Amino acid sequence: MSERLSAGDTAPDFTLPDADGNEVALKDLRGKNVIVYFYPAAMTPGCTKQACDFRDSLDSLQAAGYAVLGISPDKPAKLAKFRERDGVTFPLLSDPDKEVLTAYGAFGEKTMYGKKVTGVIRSTFVVGPDGKIAVAQYNVKATGHVAKLRRDLGL
Repeated sequence: MSERLSAGDTAPDFTLPDADGNEVALKDLRGKNVIVYFYPAAMTPGCTKQACDFRDSLDSLQAAGYAVLGISPDKPAKLAKFRERDGVTFPLLSDPDKEVLTAYGAFGEKTMYGKKVTGVIRSTFVVGPDGKIAVAQYNVKATGHVAKLRRDLGL
């Protein structure tokens, strides 16, 4: 089981390929607020709803100084299909080895349909300009999460 992160912890650095195979590194975004969210699987109903909510809020999030990165265990080719199908306008990153998911405590045991399973724990983090975690939220809902996050951030 991976440890859960809390506000004030240093955000684990990562470099992952995006939907086009280009490397995206968290350290390259230092000096900005970055929303990093982890989701189980591209092109599933809940993950699509969540990605579309972030897409629809992206202009106002960016205007407030936030970048958005979505991370799942999907391969870049599936992320590219997801991006094209749903018009996702922020980077979707591939973590098939689940190393980054594990580093953020977003992979492990969870309850799904009343059963204990091991998998991706839908989670969202806000990494501040200093590389520290400002907000850590685990077991978030796919629907309504972006609106709640915006309220939490005072946006």
